Amino acid sequence: MPDILEIESELGIDTKAAIIEPVQHPVLAYNGIHLHIKRDDLLHPIISGNKWRKLKYTLLHALTKGHGHLISMGGAYSNHLHALAYVGHKLNLKTTGLIRGEQPVEDNQTLADLKKWGMNLEFVTRGEFRELRKYRNHDAKPAIKYDGFWIPEGGASHEALRGVAEIVKEIELDFDTLTLACGTGTTLAGIAKALPNSKRVLGFSALKGGGFLEKDIKKLLHTKGMPNWSVNFDYHFGGFAKTTEELISFIKEFQSHNNIPLEPLYNGKMLFGLLDMIKNDRFKKGQTIIAIHTGGLQGNR
Repeated sequence: MPDILEIESELGIDTKAAIIEPVQHPVLAYNGIHLHIKRDDLLHPIISGNKWRKLKYTLLHALTKGHGHLISMGGAYSNHLHALAYVGHKLNLKTTGLIRGEQPVEDNQTLADLKKWGMNLEFVTRGEFRELRKYRNHDAKPAIKYDGFWIPEGGASHEALRGVAEIVKEIELDFDTLTLACGTGTTLAGIAKALPNSKRVLGFSALKGGGFLEKDIKKLLHTKGMPNWSVNFDYHFGGFAKTTEELISFIKEFQSHNNIPLEPLYNGKMLFGLLDMIKNDRFKKGQTIIAIHTGGLQGNR
């Protein structure tokens, strides 16, 4: 049976590198809030943050079952597929990525990396992509069609929750609230499952019209309630991969106060929203908040 520590060593994953750093910002001192960032972006230069957390035990499950072909889906800038292709390259596994939309005339840097690392790319219509979202099990229809192990969009599987839960175990600092950016909601689900109800996790949707997130998170958690988690939908800046001058200006300002790199797709939006909420007294004075940096810095390209 494969050993996960050996796999992490072979890939160069270093969970001890994911340190917790205090954040400096004028809004925090004025509103009496203590903010820290868990630097999961430091796990690895490519398979960083929640990309590895979600893949970790899904990969172990696939290898334990003897699969050498991993199939998944995502957009043309997918951090998940980027990480999966690299893992396949390093571990000598076959990978297939089903990409939403028409094949571009010229590859962006993400697609170029996927090809460089040997991922077979197949472009599917948006209607076909929506259909693929229905398949959640590793042995579902896409697995049969492509003869391999199926991983849902963004790595949103129940195995992923186990890897994400380890983020909570690594936090020794006492806190009131964890925050993070949300794409599929899998990372939030895993954290909510690991947290006691006395603490909460707040997600910031990077998607416009992301109301489906709450439904998908409840499915992953097998619950109808929301005892210790919530999702804010107010800071998507027009939708996924959409940015504004205000957001870019905020990221530059934040990085001038803190030596912590951000990207505008997920973490930049989350921290903008969080600091705006703090500015508007949405948190009690004296609270300690830990924001989870979910990596994905390749999105800056």
